[in-house]
Amino acid sequence: MVVKKLTIDNKTISEENLKKLLELLKTTQYGSVTLVVQDGVVIQIERTEKLRLR
Repeated sequence: MVVKKLTIDNKTISEENLKKLLELLKTTQYGSVTLVVQDGVVIQIERTEKLRLR
């Protein structure tokens, strides 16, 4: 099994987690995506979405 990773400042993000992040960014219309980092490693991704009522 080949696992691709993105490396930033000697920290790696797996391709799977990067795909999850990009999917959240693509599907969030109004709101925010927050990365929670501990010791320089992303440990959690949070999405807050607002529904606009017009």
